[in-house]
Amino acid sequence: MLLTDLLHPGILEALAGAGHGARVLLADGHYPASTATGDRARTMHLNLAPGLLDVTTVLDVLLTALPVESAQVMVPPEGEPEPPAIAEYRARLAPAPVETLDRFAFYDAARSPDLALAVVTADVRTYANLLLTIGVRAVETPGTR
Repeated sequence: MLLTDLLHPGILEALAGAGHGARVLLADGHYPASTATGDRARTMHLNLAPGLLDVTTVLDVLLTALPVESAQVMVPPEGEPEPPAIAEYRARLAPAPVETLDRFAFYDAARSPDLALAVVTADVRTYANLLLTIGVRAVETPGTR
């Protein structure tokens, strides 16, 4: 039995093959995952029904299993308010920096060959997409487990 909260076999496999600098996309239910992801990425569909599983819930579980070095979020056009989901992500990811990208720059970033995993959720919030960059695991001193 695993000690992490993350138990999804496909997600675990994709993360095990990813390393420092690899990226993980957590996509809302509106995201065009078939066209706006990297060619090498594994895609996991967790979008069973609208609103059933959101990006924040997936993020909370992923944070039990991997270090995050930085993140990028998709923001609406200039002049529109920042979506509440982004404040949630900043709070959970602190002190990691969270960069904002417009929609098309975000799509370009998610098409990177460094994208190891795309998780499609059923999040119905607009602009709830999140792109994580995997950090480095802290070195443990022998006998401190």
